[in-house]
Amino acid sequence: MKHLSFFALSAAFALGACSTEPRQHDPLLWYSQPATEWLEASPVGNGRLGAMLYGGVDTDRIALNEATLWSGQFDSHQEKPFGREKLAALRKLFFDGKLAEGNDVAAEHLRGNYNSFGTHLPLGELKLSFTHPSGELSGYRRELNLSSAVGEVAYSVGGVRYRREYFASNPAGVIAIRLSASKPNAITLDVALDLLRSAAITADDDGQIAFSGKVAFHMHGPGGVDFAGKVAVAADGGSLTATDSALSIKDASSVTIIVDVRTSYVGEAYRALCDAAVEEALAKEYEALKAEHVKDHSSLFGRTELHLGSSGAERLPTDVRIRQVKEGKTDVGLDALFFQYGRYLLIASSRANSLLPANLQGIWNDNRACHMGWTCDYHLDINTQQNYWLANAGNLPECHQPLFAYIKDLSVHGARTARQVYGCRGWAAHTVANVWGYSAPSQSISWGLFPAAGSWLASHLWRQYCYTQDKDFLVGEAYPLLKGNATFLLDYMAEHPDSGYLMTGPSISPENSFRHSGRTLSASMSPTGDRQLAFEIFTACIKASEALGVDADFADSLRAAISKLPPMKVGRSGALQEWFEDYEEAQPNHRHTTHLLGLYPLSQISAERTSDLAQAAAKTIENRLNAEGWEDTEWSRANMLCYYARLKNPQKAYENLNRLLVEFSRDNLFAVAPGGVAGAEWDIFEFDANEAAPAGIAEMLVQSFDGYIEFLPALPEQWSTGYFKGLCVEGGAEADLQWKQGAVQKATIRATVGNEFAVKLPAPRQQRKVLINKQRLEVAPDESGVVTVSLNAGDVLEIQ
Repeated sequence: MKHLSFFALSAAFALGACSTEPRQHDPLLWYSQPATEWLEASPVGNGRLGAMLYGGVDTDRIALNEATLWSGQFDSHQEKPFGREKLAALRKLFFDGKLAEGNDVAAEHLRGNYNSFGTHLPLGELKLSFTHPSGELSGYRRELNLSSAVGEVAYSVGGVRYRREYFASNPAGVIAIRLSASKPNAITLDVALDLLRSAAITADDDGQIAFSGKVAFHMHGPGGVDFAGKVAVAADGGSLTATDSALSIKDASSVTIIVDVRTSYVGEAYRALCDAAVEEALAKEYEALKAEHVKDHSSLFGRTELHLGSSGAERLPTDVRIRQVKEGKTDVGLDALFFQYGRYLLIASSRANSLLPANLQGIWNDNRACHMGWTCDYHLDINTQQNYWLANAGNLPECHQPLFAYIKDLSVHGARTARQVYGCRGWAAHTVANVWGYSAPSQSISWGLFPAAGSWLASHLWRQYCYTQDKDFLVGEAYPLLKGNATFLLDYMAEHPDSGYLMTGPSISPENSFRHSGRTLSASMSPTGDRQLAFEIFTACIKASEALGVDADFADSLRAAISKLPPMKVGRSGALQEWFEDYEEAQPNHRHTTHLLGLYPLSQISAERTSDLAQAAAKTIENRLNAEGWEDTEWSRANMLCYYARLKNPQKAYENLNRLLVEFSRDNLFAVAPGGVAGAEWDIFEFDANEAAPAGIAEMLVQSFDGYIEFLPALPEQWSTGYFKGLCVEGGAEADLQWKQGAVQKATIRATVGNEFAVKLPAPRQQRKVLINKQRLEVAPDESGVVTVSLNAGDVLEIQ
């Protein structure tokens, strides 16, 4: 018996590449060689545990993560008290045109203390070191099946076909690995840990490796959780022996490995929870454990299908396909795969029972972001929000729940911030947040003085209701948090002494700046993004009040406040103004475009309703994309895709999807923030674009933000024929669509709640038939081609 040499592996991979064809119909990422680096590995996750699968032959590496493995600790001194009187004096400087002096005062006083902020951290790696029989390697294949959420590696050597399966089970709360072979007693390996965290590791002859420690990290302040984990091995046949910290299995016919990690973030019972989860998983037959996992995952993933045609590349490995796209080829199948991959990743990182929402890297930590000054945390000036843009349209509303629980916790800490920093009621949060309740301004006002960040986060609560129409959720979760944030905004905003406009500030348009009085400044009164977010929260509360029949007086106060909000303005260049005044941009190439929130993800700018503002938004986008040295990065490119979808510009939307794949996507289809942006020396994975871009794809196919449902509003020529099933629309419904050569063949809307639905009939409108539950309905569309129908829950509307 021998270990395979690197040269033998390389030769075998070269000879065997693409020799095994993928199974049809299942959305797969697959490769004909192991991963050699993190951005080639395949992700699995159960909403708490995450793993990156390398699939090495002699040595397999499984990079382990746990969502609550954080450094840092709660800090009761995060805020620098300021208060209402000092805030009024500071605002007077801004209202008097003394912006430079106002910025200096704000920079000194309106910033927080990063005493123990912390960061999410990776745990380290599980290493499986195999011994194989002599012979050449052949038929290697590594895949990730998105439908089942099972990773697999298979290869042959010495007359034996070896197979490995990996999955992260949400019902069982563990990671499971299964090793099997075509011949009995053919599996020999060592199991060990290579941790990045300091830990005591022990192994026993019962086949368990136990480890425990306390997180300590040299950056981002003191503190950290305690953690404990187990790796349990059950071998069929052969022998199992333990060293001090590793296990050796010899001549087994099959091996099952169960992994769990828990932290003290959940309380003192974390060790017992880990022990119980591993014990219960080991007590089950492997096939039953797997079947339970697949059923659970597919109940979510299987709700939605997308087919955008065939490019002939479907039989090629994923890394070859992405390489061909980078070389200029079109692969519509890869476009659809990328959409479904976004849904897969959201399921894997954020489940209804997750302890925390997806962070900057989901739940997969590359050990790079945590070493940056901006950490692997929650960025509330776009990144965390983008993580969840796909949840509603992608038919995964349950995946939103960890974010809502996080907002509820953040609001408690944010109430202290509102009171101590601004002297206001309600709650607020700023640009960055952690798991320890940080809600204060950041250390620099240039990117951290953004008290409307909490409002942006809270807007997801209202969007969830718009899609689900769940009044229990509205009354029990969403409305109290929305009302608390609206209360802050009402208390916080001040009337302009000359115009009477109700204005936020001083605050920033993250993370941009402008020129004034010979200086580059960040803070001003009522940046456009603030105005849009205030309008969104006020309007959401008014509609919630009407839906629930409560708080009529409070709703009236919000209507009065809306009447005093400043308008969105078009500047001298024809672009939408980023600030209340038409300041000169200090960084016209900046990646942030917060003043376009009204276009997407909000619905305040529309090509139909507000064509002048839509044109100004398009001009803003054009200026940014054409600016010299534009800070192109993964999430800003995904932003552009979403913007152009809302502007109903299909080819521009597709161009930006393509640029995202070409410039920012790696072999495992993870999107990266490229080295050189935001101080990074290397490419760093960020979860945001993997969710925001699929949300943009959905927006290209069906829109419902403008008061009616419209099919194929931004269909590019590349997707001329296709279908989707199970995309969600506002009002409480799922939609299916078939189209051919750009023309709708059949559209279906299934009501999940009773409601009235407005639908724009596809052309040719006069020839369309409308049916409800197979019964033809005579309808008269308005001048825009929109028909309105009432549906009960379970009714099916068809347009043929």
